[in-house]
Amino acid sequence: MLSESEIERVLVVTAHPDDVDFGAAGTVARFTDRGVEVVYCVVTDGDAGGFDREVDNGGMAELRRGEQTAAAKAVGVTDVRFLGYPDGTVVQSLDLRRDIARVIRQVRPDLVITHSPERNYRFVAPSHPDHRAVGGATLDAVYPDARNPYAFPELLREEGLDAWEAREVWLNGSPTPDHHVDITETVDRKINALRAHASQVGHMDDLDGFVRERFGRTAVAAGFGEGHYAEAFQRVSTE
Repeated sequence: MLSESEIERVLVVTAHPDDVDFGAAGTVARFTDRGVEVVYCVVTDGDAGGFDREVDNGGMAELRRGEQTAAAKAVGVTDVRFLGYPDGTVVQSLDLRRDIARVIRQVRPDLVITHSPERNYRFVAPSHPDHRAVGGATLDAVYPDARNPYAFPELLREEGLDAWEAREVWLNGSPTPDHHVDITETVDRKINALRAHASQVGHMDDLDGFVRERFGRTAVAAGFGEGHYAEAFQRVSTE
């Protein structure tokens, strides 16, 4: 597995705006604080989310792209890429694998963070079908697509994108996490990132308390103790 010093560039691939902030923004802030370059790739614009139906017909997608861009800045990320797939209907297709492999070859990350493709029966929220499709497609894009010069040869032939091997993947929302990151020092920035998603969290009376309670429980389960906060992942080596 990668040591912390070996991680210089990270790509986070999620289904919707706000997914990274609920699942991994505290970890992302830790990375950017030590100079790691982090890039977000968001597969959909989140146009099927939110509570204000007056901004349908494209308005919600534009709003959520802006919210994700602002949330990224709260944790030190300035490169946010949207693939524009329809929200709620993502499938693990060859087109999606190609589009994610393209971004992997462009960014050339050491580490990829994405959704678990497995259904989590203990906590259903991470198991949104878009999440599982994006997680599965991202794993396929990491291995074998992005590293295989014969996979999607048009990426090399037409775009000049050489094969790239991402050495490790961290899965968020996994039913069997085996890696926990202490985000106690960055939890406030995680909360600020989530607040940027006003269309999704504006109805919550106590977002701060919700985040601290959930990720406090994760920290206790991980053995960090009371007063700490943690995010959980399943680590997958690709070597």
